[in-house]
Amino acid sequence: MLEEKLTEAIVEELKRQAANRPQSLKVERAHDAKASEELIVNGKIDLAALVMVIAGSVAGGP
Repeated sequence: MLEEKLTEAIVEELKRQAANRPQSLKVERAHDAKASEELIVNGKIDLAALVMVIAGSVAGGP
């Protein structure tokens, strides 16, 4: 359960960053997005924002 929550938090944050900066970051999941544990990421990631999302997810935040 925690692993699923963390995975979803990471994917959603990366998608958010990609939507805000489509020229700098592209994020894709395999054809079957929910069943796949593979993610293709190409570009710059705001690591501080990603860490905050992960920490919030572990702490029980939104």
